[in-house]
Parts: sequence; structure tokens; C-alpha cells
Amino acid sequence: MKEKYLLELNNISKSFPSVKALDGVTLKVRGGTVHALMGENGAGKSTLMKCLFGIYNADGGEFFLDGKQISFKSPKEALEGGVAMVHQELNQALKRSVNDNIWLGRYPTALGFITLEGKMKRETKKIFEKLRLDIDPSTIMSEMSVSARQMVEIAKAVSYDARVIVLDEPTSSLNDKEVERLFEIINQLKAEGRAIIYISHKMEEIMKISDDITVMRDGRLIATERAENMTLDGIIKLMVGRELKERFPQKTNKVGEVALKVEGLSGRHSLLSKVSFNLRKGEILGIAGLDGSGRTELLETIFGLRVRSEGRILLHGKELKIKSARDAKKNGFALLTEERRATGIFGILNITENTVISGLSRYRTAGIFLNDKKMKRDTDRYIKSLRIKTPSQKAKIRTLSGGNQQKVILGRWLLTEPEVLLLDEPTRGIDVGAKYEIYQLIISLAEQGKCVIMVSSEMPELLGVCDRIAVMSGGRLAGELEATDADQEKIMTLATKYV
Repeated sequence: MKEKYLLELNNISKSFPSVKALDGVTLKVRGGTVHALMGENGAGKSTLMKCLFGIYNADGGEFFLDGKQISFKSPKEALEGGVAMVHQELNQALKRSVNDNIWLGRYPTALGFITLEGKMKRETKKIFEKLRLDIDPSTIMSEMSVSARQMVEIAKAVSYDARVIVLDEPTSSLNDKEVERLFEIINQLKAEGRAIIYISHKMEEIMKISDDITVMRDGRLIATERAENMTLDGIIKLMVGRELKERFPQKTNKVGEVALKVEGLSGRHSLLSKVSFNLRKGEILGIAGLDGSGRTELLETIFGLRVRSEGRILLHGKELKIKSARDAKKNGFALLTEERRATGIFGILNITENTVISGLSRYRTAGIFLNDKKMKRDTDRYIKSLRIKTPSQKAKIRTLSGGNQQKVILGRWLLTEPEVLLLDEPTRGIDVGAKYEIYQLIISLAEQGKCVIMVSSEMPELLGVCDRIAVMSGGRLAGELEATDADQEKIMTLATKYV
């Protein structure tokens, strides 16, 4: 008997200047299943889904939904046609309410005025009740956590009664409890016969939630299999085209004397309260904790992005007066932010401009001109050393995959030759091969005597890369563990200490 598919993408091709992003990709998705789409950054996963969703026009190929040929020219057409997509980088109206965001672009109107606002709120509440989400439709989006906003976006997809829902890195901002809740929602949608296309680099999640797995590499489909017939090692080999025997590199850094001291750090207008710790030369300190525990606030307060109400920061015994990011940079600090799209990249600028922008003074000639040749040379050095996939230095950074954008930002900060690197979720949304490269880079920097503080939501990552793990809870430091003595249970016990 011929297999019945809810969605079929046949021989899809798409090219950009100097890059063939999709090369005859065929994907078939069964109704009532979760179909994982995997591959390294730049493999073509998101491009394929954007062609389906009407963001890009495919150069060739055909799309079928429930046996009927479709060709969406815009996301609006796709949503009305039964296909919804929740993007990795949320694009929401943050100054508007949850209710406004759910119904944006399809308000019921009469004579040009929005009508039936009460009905919209009732419908929104009904959707939230169905998904068991405790969210007030009147809440302004900017007042919510990233994880809550992610759930709103999923609810919006459900509100369109979509037959196919694409989730692109849906758990990148969720803690373990929220991930479990998301999986419950996904299983509920599966039971209704919907198809979920699930893009993620988190291998354990893929094995737990998926029914079918497709692996892509360099714009081509490499394999599609039932999830029960695949192994983690097998998937990784298909993704990277080689065997990756270890998930984490060997630790080669040597820890020296205390270099950085943070004493009684508290934040003005934040929950950060009397945090103290030491960081030694050549040490990688992991920061663990639940969402909202104060991990990001800690890094941003050290870096001068947030105002501290009390506390001291000392580097090599000298107290630092850091009141801004400029002060932090002058004192040898670098910060890789959590939300690269909002606070990391300059989307309209090219790779060269994004790489050198934190150190323009080193390229000045005659006081006002920039040495273009030197900027291109330094950018080329980091493109090669960090293995950044880009057609050229002139490519806009927004056209790169998330992992390659992250590498550009890392290169930017390495050009400033920092002593202390503050890394907030440095591997979020990055594939397993690129993660390994970033782990190698972090360990290499520590080997050079740099001090590294790394926030991560992935406990295996903290245990595999860090020398010591500090755990935040309710804005306070709940405890510290040597990585060799730590495990997930001990970390979670500390993480809930002040909740």
C-alpha cells in the first residue's frame, strides 16, 4: 500500500548570489507525526521551510498539501492555506498586547474600524485553555519572558487551524519544564492529525519527540528514516559528513591564579543580589540556572549594560569603574549577548563591517579614514579560522545561518583581544559540528590564559566544557561546583534553592 503524505516537497531548488542553497530537495511528511529536519548551519533547512512558507520563491520544484498542489507567494497566503511557521528569531510587535499579536493582520473590521475585540479575547483565551497556557491576553509582549513569547507564537499558529506547523529551534529559549510543556502541546497537535516539522540542533530532543528524521547537508537531502532506526552517532555522521567521536574536545587549558574578583554585586532595577565569585586565569566558569534566575543580568551588570547598585569588580587586584560597555571594553572585557538578532548583529551591514565594528580605532589612518585593506585582511583571517560559511565578505550578515552569524560576532570580539570573555548562550541554535568548533575555540582561549564566563541552558555543555559551575537562583548565587564533581541533579537542586 502506498504511503499517504500530508505534505510533499518535490525537487525543490533555490539559489542566492554565489550560493546554491537548495539542490533538488524532496521531503515527504506524514500527518499526525513529528518530522525532524536536521543538518549543520547553512545546510538549507530554514531556506527550505521559507520556500514552503512563501518568504522565498523557489527556483524549481513543486509543493503539495493533502494531494493538492500549492504555491504560496507570501506568509499570509501560507497561513490562510494551512501552513504556519514559528521562527527561531521571534518577530513580534513588542509594544502591543498578546491579543493584538495573535490577531495581527486579520482583525475583524467594519467601516475601517476594528470590531468584536471582546470576541477576539474570548477566542484567544479558548486557544490558551486548549493548550493549557496560563497567559493573560492583555499582557504587553515586552513584559513577558522570551519563553512565554515563544508559546504565544505557537498558540498563534494553532489559531490559524494550520495542518502543518513548522517549529524552527522552538526550545532555544525554554527551560526543561517549559520544554516538557511544549512536548505535551506537540503530542496534542499530533493526535489531531497535524504534521509538525521540527528543526533543532538538540540531539536528545530530536530522539525524544520525533517520528521521522530527515538530514540535510550543503543544500541536499542526505537521508530520511524512522526515528527508531537512527542513532545519535549515525545522525551526527550524516550531518557533518564525517565521524565525530566525541561531543566535547579534550580539556587542555591550565588554571592559574585568581584574575577576576566579583564582590557583592547587586543590580539596580534587577533581581541581582550580592553575587560574589572569583575567576582564575585560564579558567572556564559556567553559569547555570533556570530561566529568570539572573544569569544574563549578571553578565550584563559586569559588562556595564545594567547599572549596579553595589558591589566591586577587580581585575588583577585593581578595582574597575565600569559604568558602560565602552568602559568594559577598555578594561579588556567582551560580551557575546544571548539574543544575537536583537543585540548582536547589524543585519544591514556586511561581514567585514560586522567583524571590525568593535575595534574601528585600530584601522584609522590620518585620523578620519579607515584602512580597507587591513579590515578585509583581519576579516578573512577570522572567516578562515572560525570556518564561517559565507559567499564573500560583502554578504549581508542577515543572509547567513544563525551559527555563522554567531561565529562572526565571536570574531568581532576576538579582534579586541579581550582578557575576560562573557559568553551568554554561545551555542544557541548552532549545529553539533559548529558547537564542537566553538567549544574548541573556548578551550583554546582559556589555554591562552583568557578568563571565560559561559552561561548555558544545556547542562551537558556546562559539564563537558567548564572547569567550574556557578549556579544562580532567584538573582543570587546558590552555590558553586567543580565540573568533575557536578551532575545534573546537583545543579538542579541548587537552581531551585531560592525559587
